[in-house]
Amino acid sequence: MADDDDSKKKASLEQDETSGGGGIMTESTFASLGVCETLQEACHRLEWKTATQIQKSVLPEALEGRDIIGLAETGSGKTGAFCIPLLQGLLEHPIQSSGSTAALILTPTRELAFQIVQVVQGLGQAMGATAVCIVGGVDRTSQAIALARNPHVIIATPGRLLDHLKDTKGFHLRRVRYLVLDEADRMLSMDFEEELHQILDELPTSRQTMLFSATMTSQVQKLERASLSDPVRISVNSKFQTPQQLLQSYMFIPAKYKDCYLTYLINEHAGQSMLVFGATCNNVQRLALLLRNLGFPAVCLHGQMNQAKRLGALQKFSSGARTILICTDVASRGLDLPQVDLVINFDLPNHGKEYIHRVGRTARAGKSGKAIAMVTQYDVEVYQRIEALLGKQLPEYKTDEETVLVLLERVSEAQRLATRELKEQLSASRGGGRRNKRRSEEDDLEDVLQKQVSQGYQGGSGGRGGALHNQRGSARRNKKHRRK
Repeated sequence: MADDDDSKKKASLEQDETSGGGGIMTESTFASLGVCETLQEACHRLEWKTATQIQKSVLPEALEGRDIIGLAETGSGKTGAFCIPLLQGLLEHPIQSSGSTAALILTPTRELAFQIVQVVQGLGQAMGATAVCIVGGVDRTSQAIALARNPHVIIATPGRLLDHLKDTKGFHLRRVRYLVLDEADRMLSMDFEEELHQILDELPTSRQTMLFSATMTSQVQKLERASLSDPVRISVNSKFQTPQQLLQSYMFIPAKYKDCYLTYLINEHAGQSMLVFGATCNNVQRLALLLRNLGFPAVCLHGQMNQAKRLGALQKFSSGARTILICTDVASRGLDLPQVDLVINFDLPNHGKEYIHRVGRTARAGKSGKAIAMVTQYDVEVYQRIEALLGKQLPEYKTDEETVLVLLERVSEAQRLATRELKEQLSASRGGGRRNKRRSEEDDLEDVLQKQVSQGYQGGSGGRGGALHNQRGSARRNKKHRRK
């Protein structure tokens, strides 16, 4: 029962976020859009009272079996728009043969895949629909066992799904009736194009396909031509814009004091829920260590963390156990996060659209929020491109440099500690690989020596024994030197 309650809560939160774009809820009920009674009751249990704009536009067409291209931003209710039609299709036309999966949902990130599973389980609970999540960072054997149970719906990232198609005996997608490509533009920007086309080759041509994307790029158009048949194009809020309730500003600061200004900002907003975006995994990890050394409740989230740590960081932040999440762009789209009060762009993104996705994590569901961009002397050109996309100049966040630099000594000490801890972490993660490599090299040398002995190797004036003694001694010296 606890898992069911969690599923309902997750699915409910996903729908609650859909008003974040500024008034995109409608008065249309799910009954008026053709949703069956079983799924109407499921929506009611999840407290989905009315449909969003994307759901209102997509559901009638999708329930008729049409292919769909949906252009909508993150947080518009897309998950419900594609989950309801495929579940209703399963209810009206059950799978006739055993060993079949009816629906495949592909998504770019692991966290988004886990969220979609929660929504599918919440909606499909009453009708007995089963779903499995296939992503990297999780044991492949347990995933293979789950796939062998023939779930109705598979939610997957492209890379891991392709691994199972190649290596898991008996697993195939030849009877899939529904295909969903969620966040297609991001999947393609993450270089999943080749994997997507390989997966498409494994699917039957007679299927219903729904493609959802925030933008219609040339790559998405190419994917559309390859995967959809006579699609209905539906666009909701396709123009990129930030939430109306969002207060945006920038800080122009010296690069050498960047950590100090970040510390000042976080101290000024202590107790509030904050997202801090960095450019690289290492820098995100370093900033989390820095802030923890200064006593701030910070956790980090980036692509080089294993899946358990990633989910653990999200759980701590979502539950309020930690109020600061330092992250890469893995958290900029689709994640089911609680109300975020402040978004800080510590490193500016290279593309303005990513900036809009980042700051869109706050000021959702009609609430207010703040976003601050940290601009150094090296970021001026990038920042000007962001302002050009926004179509306005942002006000400056005023600070007093003398007040900020009062923190410099403490921040400098925390920097040194964080850098040392990061090096130790990196060394520990690489150490296992180096030790295994050394053992392998030493084992190879022993094999060579044994082979030489068995072949009666004669070496120099010392004869066979002398040569063997010399090489063993060299191996021991090398081993001893490495230990030192």
